[in-house]
Amino acid sequence: MDGNWLSIIPFLLVIPIAMVTKQVLPGILIGLIAGAYLINPAPIGGVETMLQYLVTALVDENNIKIIVFLYVFSGLVGMIKVAGGIKGFVEAASERVDTKREAILLTYVSTIGTFSAPSFRFVTIGPIMRALLKRVNMTKKELGFVIETTTTPIIVLIPIATAFVGYMVSVVELGLHNQNLKGDPYSLFIQSIPFNFFAIGIFLVGIYLSFFHHSSDGEQKEPREEESDEEDWHNCDPAVSLDLPSKPWNLLLPLIFVIGLTLILTWLDGFQKGFNFFKAFIKADVLDAMVIALLITTFLTIIYFLFQKFGMKLLIESFVYGGNNLMSVILLLSVIWGLASVTEDLGFSTFITDHAGWIPSMFVPPILFLFGCAVSYFIGSAWGTWGILMPLGISMAALSDVSLPLVIGAVFASGTFGAFASPLSDDVNTVSRILNLQVMEYARFKLKAALIAVAISAALYTGITFIL
Repeated sequence: MDGNWLSIIPFLLVIPIAMVTKQVLPGILIGLIAGAYLINPAPIGGVETMLQYLVTALVDENNIKIIVFLYVFSGLVGMIKVAGGIKGFVEAASERVDTKREAILLTYVSTIGTFSAPSFRFVTIGPIMRALLKRVNMTKKELGFVIETTTTPIIVLIPIATAFVGYMVSVVELGLHNQNLKGDPYSLFIQSIPFNFFAIGIFLVGIYLSFFHHSSDGEQKEPREEESDEEDWHNCDPAVSLDLPSKPWNLLLPLIFVIGLTLILTWLDGFQKGFNFFKAFIKADVLDAMVIALLITTFLTIIYFLFQKFGMKLLIESFVYGGNNLMSVILLLSVIWGLASVTEDLGFSTFITDHAGWIPSMFVPPILFLFGCAVSYFIGSAWGTWGILMPLGISMAALSDVSLPLVIGAVFASGTFGAFASPLSDDVNTVSRILNLQVMEYARFKLKAALIAVAISAALYTGITFIL
């Protein structure tokens, strides 16, 4: 279909509805339905067309691999929880930390083993810091800030073995496909990492707050009635419940397996294609390597837990429960795939190419970044922001002849801002629950630092366009 103003109707519906409902899925679903009816305006034809787009998206080979990775990864985390891996790690770590510097260093070092997903990291490091709160000369809000600066802002910069990688590569692939551009989506994701200025900036702010900033005496004092609550940190999350066993190796070994196997299989795939050691990692089929490594790790973990007398029924139930926790993300991703195909067939990319040429190329990255920050703040979802904006960003990059990695990095940075700063984000609400903070007060506490990082990022996106 030729690109005309009708092609932007789904996009115009998605963002306002997401902002009003404070949910990503309703806006994207309505955009998909609207696009389907524009293609097939018959009373039932629109629904049939929508179903066709969803089925086509779900039977795509790479899309199935992404769904398998997300579900199995979350299921593995579910088994690790009931096997006492997270609780054991928390207890072992908290017993060895006595000072503020040791606690802060543990927060940063623990990223090495807990970077797989934000929720996974929060339930490992959050209870440790809560247990150590009386020994750490920081307020709970500052503790939460430091924990969050080492979570999503770090995870989005890691190119393997995270819950984000498959999704982020998928939305890049969608944008390339919609614009009929050649390129390896994973390589572009790798190249975009240095341009996620917000993630890098807010991480540096976290380092400053951790090691160089000192709170005033007034800020240090917590209400006395909360002191007894701090002692019973086992109640802050089911993953560290008193009812669970305490087995730190039930966390560490599966993590070592999945990270090690991913690296080995990634290199092996690239090496078999004839590339040298370093280039093998770039040219390999990383998605295949991650999925296979995760499946092998899951099977080995089940065997390892069975030897410890954990029942098969318990492991299966915890795996299914954990996997189902990501069904909302899988559903969101499926609808985004369908919406991307609808907008492509409506000629959205052609419309952007025909009508957005007046925007100076130097302003494309900062405009996308700031617009994405507004969207992600009001919907509270990095994943939703990336899915909505990536096809638009890549279309504008192709039109303006702006560096693709730069624009991709700007879109990822905008979603990272929402995950970090929005009071609606899962990250903010999870940390608030674990540290017993008021969500809105905690979100306001972080907003100034986040906006400083936004301003610096916008300036960098404007300036670096001249170089690239």
